[in-house]
Amino acid sequence: MKAFIKEVLITAVMAVIIFFGVQATLQTFVVVGSSMQPNFYDGQRLIVNKAIFNFAEPNRGDVIVFEPPNAQQVDYIKRVIGMPGDTVEIKRGVVFINSIKLNEPYIKETPNYTMSAIVIPPDNYFVLGDNRSNSNDSHNGWTAPRKNLVGKAWLTIWPPKSWGLVWNYPIAKQLETAPASLAAPVPSPAK
Repeated sequence: MKAFIKEVLITAVMAVIIFFGVQATLQTFVVVGSSMQPNFYDGQRLIVNKAIFNFAEPNRGDVIVFEPPNAQQVDYIKRVIGMPGDTVEIKRGVVFINSIKLNEPYIKETPNYTMSAIVIPPDNYFVLGDNRSNSNDSHNGWTAPRKNLVGKAWLTIWPPKSWGLVWNYPIAKQLETAPASLAAPVPSPAK
């Protein structure tokens, strides 16, 4: 009987450790709204890797979940476009990072707005929805602070026909192939 109780206790302790380990590293997320169409739809369920940003910085093209800076109750899901120190501009619906035009095959359509060039502050990220003309994102004058990042979208789990890994586009590769003078972030002016 002692051996049985010992096995039950060991199993229970292991279950608790696994449960809290999963809670600390993964989270389910439900997409709300249409700001990430055509890649993510309202009601779609994802698994978000919460631990990844403890070990690495987000990359351009990553789909991230974060607490919005405007005190909304619901977390946002957007794509990282600009990194700290980058200069981002949108001209006639085309996004430029450090004067390099981005090829963005993941967007629904080109946005119907223009945005003057801005330099992304330290520890902040410029994020845009894939449905550019229907997204509350960084083109509205805010950025996603590093401290607000929840995690990186990793796996689609619902609906079943959409099951699979979340595709993150390698925007950085576009900047690597540009001339070095254009690819480097522009430092912010000294004050």
